[in-house]
Amino acid sequence: MKHIVVVSTSFPDIAFQAGQEAAGMFVCDFVQELAQWVRVTAVVPTATSHTTIEQLDNLTIHRFPVPSLPLSLLKPTNPAQWGHILKTMRSGQTAVLEVAKHNRIDHIFALWALPSGYWAKVAGAKYGVPYSIWALGSDIWSLGEVPLIKNVLQSVLRHSQYRFADGYQLADDVKSLSGLECAFLPSTRKLPVMTEKQLATAPPYKLAFLGRWHPHKGTDLLLESLHLLTDDDWRKIEAVQICGGGPLEVLVHEAGKKLQENGRPVTIRGYLNREEAAELLLWADYLLLPSRIESIPVIFSDALQASCPVVAMPVGDLPRLMAEYGAGVAATAVTSRAFANALSHILHQQPASYINGLTTARNDFNISAMVQQVLAFMRG
Repeated sequence: MKHIVVVSTSFPDIAFQAGQEAAGMFVCDFVQELAQWVRVTAVVPTATSHTTIEQLDNLTIHRFPVPSLPLSLLKPTNPAQWGHILKTMRSGQTAVLEVAKHNRIDHIFALWALPSGYWAKVAGAKYGVPYSIWALGSDIWSLGEVPLIKNVLQSVLRHSQYRFADGYQLADDVKSLSGLECAFLPSTRKLPVMTEKQLATAPPYKLAFLGRWHPHKGTDLLLESLHLLTDDDWRKIEAVQICGGGPLEVLVHEAGKKLQENGRPVTIRGYLNREEAAELLLWADYLLLPSRIESIPVIFSDALQASCPVVAMPVGDLPRLMAEYGAGVAATAVTSRAFANALSHILHQQPASYINGLTTARNDFNISAMVQQVLAFMRG
């Protein structure tokens, strides 16, 4: 049986509050599905002080210690974090080299380009193992803008056997940066949707946001757009739930309180675990995606699984997906006014009118199909 090592900086850890690890839960689902077909070793971080190894049938989870999680919060541009970054880099590289030294490996699959791809490149060169990269937008659009890091990123991409990206535009950007082909591979997780949703045919409608409260995710724009809705718009809204957490927490709670004081049916909640996320999407008539920067977020595929139409900002691949599948609507610009106009528009639409597009998109964003696509590449 072939042995694939998956190296990722995203994976559920006991240090996380439930619901904070959306990307990590996706990686967990991915390696579990992959382990149905090949032997898999997942090399992932943990906030505990020592290395741990778990064995689950064909899946081995090798956790290496890091100073703090999530690693996505570490910024190379912040000198105060350089110590944590160096410790993380050493610990991750040591773990990947250790696994490669003591196991026969057919392929290393790095999620994501940096630092996972760099660790895969070093181990692959030392032990003669090919590696591939699955890139995220943060790899290419953020780290790719830092001069010295950009050179490392290009080297990692150019030496990889195969390159994937979780967005159409992102795949084009990886190709431009590396000079090599890059395949689109959507990221999705398994959501425990146990019941068939009955899409509403008349207002009032229920709206939901679930994600990080961060400027990139446009949480502030969402709250501004809710303030811009008219009394007539609000008569068509039964309730709004804003769920998650992050650096905009104070702003979210203050703006939410003002809406509530104005008599608006807005509820502010914290992070949701997988089951709670499924319940929210089954409850909601529309999912709100007000992001300033986005490729294709995991929550988009979550919404598809729950047959929940989407209202999105026109960023990344979201306008293309809205047009291709008819699974919702995109605003005309990345502003609070444009998003408010999009919300006003969907309040005059029946969520049930999007069912055909949602069904088609759900079949395409399927974790089993993703794994088969990866295996097909690795078989040559």
